[in-house]
Amino acid sequence: MSFVSALTDAILPVLAVALAGFLLGRFREVEVDALGTVTLYVLTPALVFSTLATTTLSGSAVLNIAVGVTAFTVVMAVVAYAVVTLTDAPHPNGTMLASTFSNAGNYGIPLSAFAFGATGRSTAVLFIAAQSVLMYSLGVFIAARGTGAGVRASVGQIFELPLLYAVLAAGLARFLGVVPPETGPAMETIGMVGNAAIPVMLLMLGIQLGNTGRGVALSTVTTPTVLKLAVAPVVAVAVAVPLGFSDPVVARTFVLECAMPAAVTPLVFTVEFSDDPTAPAYVSTAILVTTVLSIPVLAVLLTVLRGGLPLPGV
Repeated sequence: MSFVSALTDAILPVLAVALAGFLLGRFREVEVDALGTVTLYVLTPALVFSTLATTTLSGSAVLNIAVGVTAFTVVMAVVAYAVVTLTDAPHPNGTMLASTFSNAGNYGIPLSAFAFGATGRSTAVLFIAAQSVLMYSLGVFIAARGTGAGVRASVGQIFELPLLYAVLAAGLARFLGVVPPETGPAMETIGMVGNAAIPVMLLMLGIQLGNTGRGVALSTVTTPTVLKLAVAPVVAVAVAVPLGFSDPVVARTFVLECAMPAAVTPLVFTVEFSDDPTAPAYVSTAILVTTVLSIPVLAVLLTVLRGGLPLPGV
């Protein structure tokens, strides 16, 4: 697969919808929080349930994805901690958050679906499900580190996420053999609602980028940018190879998801827990810069991945 086709076949369709959201957010006042609530509590759970209930991925593949996401997240957190400690980087908590968690949802799921089809989408959904649990535990801990905030109470939000219960419900339905027929009205309705999550996620991404503050010098976010776009893909491959994914498409989607730019949710944690009033602007800038610079980076990575990365299991 060529660099140009990686751009035109996978990345540009995603960016086109995000650009519509960006322009909408610039010229109209849009309540992105309301869209976020609908996506979090209705659209994404439906997408997760319909995808996982009907996926052809094996149980070992599902387990490998969960283990891989956990290993990748922990390694990136440790690497980011070491870097901010050794270099005295500004906003250490914000740097760790921006470097550790990938925008695997409203950017990663659509891109994986465009790049790798149904298997890519299923893998991406599993990735975001596992990362969400880590984000609301490890992510909250990082954001509140040194502030004395109520981390334990915040981690309890994991159990308020309908996404978690959608994963459990899909797994239980498959285990009991009671998944509704794919062509039946129940699954068609759930699937229709879930499919709406992808364009809404992209619109939200565009709106959020359009509202991102630009009060921080771009040079100050060099550390999270390098860690997210250069180090993370290397760590992803290092994690994927020993896991030995039986399906190379799953392995390649896993690497792609790990290489996504900085996630948006940690910005919410920074606003909620940070004692530094300049920290949210720093994290917002890191999100904006990594998202923009991810375009050529992901195009190159997709060219390599879809061309067949010459590594065992990938």
